Amino acid sequence: MLDLTNRTVVITGGGTGIGAGIARELAMAGSRVIVGGRREEPLRELSESVYSPTPIRYGILDVAEDQSIHDFFKWAVEQVGEIDILVNSAGVNIPNRTIDKMLPDDWDRVLRINATGAYRCMLEVLPAMRRRHDGVIINISSISGKRAIQLGGVVYCASKFAMTALGTTVANEVRNEGVRITNVYPGEVDTPLIDKRPVPVSQAHRDSMLKPEDIAAVVGTICRLPARANVPEVVVKPTVQEWF
Repeated sequence: MLDLTNRTVVITGGGTGIGAGIARELAMAGSRVIVGGRREEPLRELSESVYSPTPIRYGILDVAEDQSIHDFFKWAVEQVGEIDILVNSAGVNIPNRTIDKMLPDDWDRVLRINATGAYRCMLEVLPAMRRRHDGVIINISSISGKRAIQLGGVVYCASKFAMTALGTTVANEVRNEGVRITNVYPGEVDTPLIDKRPVPVSQAHRDSMLKPEDIAAVVGTICRLPARANVPEVVVKPTVQEWF
């Protein structure tokens, strides 16, 4: 297994939930981690709560805005050097998830964040990774990116299927150039996104879900694999049968 000390990592959507869990995992492994998100407070709280060999850096990032993405990655490279590992963890869903209730603007917003945002972030790091013949990209998708489920809703499922296709097709393009791409499909995870569901979740239901650190452990293992080993995709589900 590879030593992650001084590997440079960028995590989008890193202030809370799965992204924050991955940031802790990789920072404690010795990586130089930068997290990006729209709200400074949770980013700062994360950075101050993790006592890692190298403090977690953070910056404002809105993956729905092309200029924000470009400026953030330019700053990140200035801070830690060229990016070795990118984790696309930024994601959003909406309360009104059926096609008759959601608005066209909802469709545009969710696709812009969940799918186009991931694409734009990959574009920022891929040229250097291909030139170095080294790099790992991990897309945090969803079980909704493997099979369309009513609970996820129309646009969320569509966006995660798009993320699946994005990761798979780009992986096929760069697989002989030293760049490895993994799509991760978590089942139900206890994150702030759960609070956006149309029907409130019971505590018993929440207790049965995966936790961010579970996904982080899987991502940490993938990042530690030697260059000869690639994990194209991995599904992580709760032991207890999911509630949908």
